[in-house]
Amino acid sequence: MPTPTGPARPGPAPACRPPAAAAPPGTGYRAVFAVPEFRYVFAAHLLSSLGVVVCEIALSVLVYRLTDSPLLSALTFALGLLPYVVGGTLLSAVADRHPARRVLVCCDAVCAAAAAAMVLPGAPVVVLLGLRCLIAAVAPVFAGTRAGSLGEILGEGDLFVLGRSLVRIVNQGAQLVGFAAGGLLLAAVPPGEVLGITAGTFTASALLLRLGTAARPARGRSGGALLGASLAGTRHLLADRRVRALLLLGWVPPAVVVVPEALLVPYGDLLGVGPAGQGLLMCGMPIGAVVAETLVGAFLGPRARTRLTFPLGVFAVVPSLGFAVRPSLGWALVLLVLTGTSIAYNFGVDRWFVAAVPEELLGQAMTVMQAGRMTMMGAAMGLAGVAAEYAPLPVVMPAGGVLGAVAVLAVLFEVRRSGARNTGEAVTT
Repeated sequence: MPTPTGPARPGPAPACRPPAAAAPPGTGYRAVFAVPEFRYVFAAHLLSSLGVVVCEIALSVLVYRLTDSPLLSALTFALGLLPYVVGGTLLSAVADRHPARRVLVCCDAVCAAAAAAMVLPGAPVVVLLGLRCLIAAVAPVFAGTRAGSLGEILGEGDLFVLGRSLVRIVNQGAQLVGFAAGGLLLAAVPPGEVLGITAGTFTASALLLRLGTAARPARGRSGGALLGASLAGTRHLLADRRVRALLLLGWVPPAVVVVPEALLVPYGDLLGVGPAGQGLLMCGMPIGAVVAETLVGAFLGPRARTRLTFPLGVFAVVPSLGFAVRPSLGWALVLLVLTGTSIAYNFGVDRWFVAAVPEELLGQAMTVMQAGRMTMMGAAMGLAGVAAEYAPLPVVMPAGGVLGAVAVLAVLFEVRRSGARNTGEAVTT
């Protein structure tokens, strides 16, 4: 078992890591966009993110029209989270044992083919849901590989941290734009045609990555069985106390903040605000996240952003306590926007994490991080729903904040004890 500060870990020494990209003109996000390869990655991520969101909406509507079952319709959204643990655990080694560009293009191609297959006339509902699971199982591999490739494109310094921030901004913005665009498309064309458009967005993403990014060799060795390599790499990561602590820091706060978000539809019904009000509530967290990420990334330097990690990690649980007084629509929206701003704690997590993991496992580490985050969020949503069956919403929503505060404080204490946050201090900016 490693000591709190951790022994020298296997893998290349920090000096062997890819150097930070040469500082281009400009600062902040402008410097990141000045890297040509990143512009292609950003555009591809924007298209694929919109594709995923629109796919979820269109498939949910299609399944509901075929079955008239609210349960099966809702299951299409749940299946966007549950397979993450499978892809992130059993396939995680793919991110490092094959060239990143090849993996990214293949993942997009699989998603495009799955979306196109959903359009086939007469496809049974079980097949449609299976195809949705396939897209979700591929997602953590894609996300981890892309994160690892950013380390090669931007280096592991501040450009990498800002690049990861832009990826999160796209993720949150895609929820806002994707739901609106999906709703408008479904009002004009059948769900099958919308799914065809989704297949096109995945195909366009694959082309951008193939044509706009450089071919680089795989970071890790490609020998041995994929399953064995995935499990061995995951065990190696979890054996390092610093990496384990940072994984928990990446997983726990997001799982806490989705508790009130998971109950927004029944809460809106409790307030009597109707579908329009419920939709407005759902926009609260993404709006807060986009605003916070943009402002913190644009106006604060690396050290200031890193210092916000612990305070924002704790703040993530605070706004949910306000639901104890059953706030009106306006105040509930304020609480949700404030909760969304806590996403900026990830600036420090990314900086410490990329410095703590061995270079040859960077893609797999990012895959495990993403898979664990989404799985814990899905589990937290499910537990929140179960609790709401037996207790009033003004009790369940703040109770999630109280329990979350205990969990977050315990994780922060472990991060401090492990010395994980000291690993990023030597990373050049």
